[in-house]
Amino acid sequence: MPATTRAATGGPMRIRDFRLLLAGAATGQLGAQVTLVALPLVAVLELDAPAFQVGLLTAAETAAFLLVGLPAGALTDRMRKRPLMIRADLVRALAMASIPAAALAHALTMAQLYVVALVTGVATVFFDVAHQSYLPQIVPRDQLVAGNGALETVRSTAQVTGPGLGGGLVQLAGAHLAVIADAVGYALSALFLLRVEQPEQPPEPAAGSSLRKDIGEGIRFVTGHPLLRVIAVTTALANLCAAVLMATQTVHLVRVVGLRPGALGLVLSASAVGGLLGALCAGRLAARLGQARVIVLSVLVTGPFAVLWPLSGHGALGAVLFATGSTVVSFGAVVYNVAQVSFRQGLCPPRLLGRMNATLRFLMWGTLPLGALLGGALAGAYGPRTALAWCAAGFFAVPLPLLLSPLRRMRDLPGPDGPTPEDPAPAAARATGTPDDDETPAPTPTG
Repeated sequence: MPATTRAATGGPMRIRDFRLLLAGAATGQLGAQVTLVALPLVAVLELDAPAFQVGLLTAAETAAFLLVGLPAGALTDRMRKRPLMIRADLVRALAMASIPAAALAHALTMAQLYVVALVTGVATVFFDVAHQSYLPQIVPRDQLVAGNGALETVRSTAQVTGPGLGGGLVQLAGAHLAVIADAVGYALSALFLLRVEQPEQPPEPAAGSSLRKDIGEGIRFVTGHPLLRVIAVTTALANLCAAVLMATQTVHLVRVVGLRPGALGLVLSASAVGGLLGALCAGRLAARLGQARVIVLSVLVTGPFAVLWPLSGHGALGAVLFATGSTVVSFGAVVYNVAQVSFRQGLCPPRLLGRMNATLRFLMWGTLPLGALLGGALAGAYGPRTALAWCAAGFFAVPLPLLLSPLRRMRDLPGPDGPTPEDPAPAAARATGTPDDDETPAPTPTG
């Protein structure tokens, strides 16, 4: 029975290949969430890195979206997606395994952490672009919201369990050994992808195509659609703020709130409960309120809770305030992400999916290294609480592009053959100070 028929009668979970894709996402995400705690702690606890160097490490992890984001999309559209994801997983597994190997040889340095972060970042760009482009080959368009919701549930579950596991491993075995969990997770992800049976033919190259022309086609598709533009601007702003948080939260929780690694992992795990609840509620909220309304309300209502981060001081109350802010912001982020990613996947022609996703990743995730550098610089000069205060202020500005666009008047989003709303680009650009040139307003960016 074809995948589309099985999905139509029982949803995407009835499709064997989707279950394998989901299992691979679960193992890879769990390992990555362990490293979310362990890698900064390697720098803070084992190498005694100052706040700016920790911010620089976060910037190295996300710089790949600026360096290879656009060509990754064009190259992905020329290749089969599953083998590309398998190779990316293996590269990430080997890179992560080099950290405990170097630590055991007493040769680990910040320079190696920067290189590993950059290499895994490049592999992640190719993996994520291929992954988002591969899902519509397995799941039919009318099941994409359910499929993305299941993937977000897996990711959010990993965010709940991974940091606590990571904090416990750091406390028991040391930060560098905890990173092994990430290497194992990526290796298992590759094994699950190897078992996927969905036939995938190599894409036929378009006549007269070139890498530069393919990149330009992806850029024109994104910038030519007013709703894609406003989503890109909104998410770029959110990710700028989220990167400030990513660069400073470990330093803040360890040196200001006074948490040990185990407690740090528990705080981050508790924060991720909001993301899990968001993933479970996203489909129902979109059906009840409409995708367009969900995109606007998820950012408008939950983003201001970021103000709790700089209010968190020393002790248990500070930990509770920090976790509460992250829980609420994460809930809104995942609801937003499911709605906008499903819209993008259903809107775009299959041959352009890689380029569209890569262009949006370049625009939306390209602010991550900038935010990480900004967060590290602010924390180094004025302390992590000041950096978090600027981060919270930024989240109040995130909804402005949406409120100044046609999305605020819409209930549902148009399909690939639906009408295009009035061009909102000038208003969005004025609201954000961003030229009209994925992705999520979350403590940990996604999309």
